[in-house]
Amino acid sequence: MVCEKCEKKLGKVITPDPWKSGARNVTEGGGRKVGENKALTAAKNRYNPYTSKFQSCKVCRQKVHQPGSHYCQACAYKIGICAMCGKKILDTKNYKQTSV
Repeated sequence: MVCEKCEKKLGKVITPDPWKSGARNVTEGGGRKVGENKALTAAKNRYNPYTSKFQSCKVCRQKVHQPGSHYCQACAYKIGICAMCGKKILDTKNYKQTSV
């Protein structure tokens, strides 16, 4: 779960989705450049398993594998916050939030 502001920071897929008009990685809307090599240009947003330093979740101290995130997906879902910035997205007072 990420908020609308942090959705711009997410990585983009290498291959385009031609059947979806609202996809972020189509070439017409300015989402992708024609002839761009995403394997070379998106290296900073890509998951690298060989790095020695990963962020840890601020709630449960588990390692977070999404670049730029401060909360793991399980904690962000349970609390109802954005995984990247921690902004409250959903009021979870009347919900039974479980990760199972």
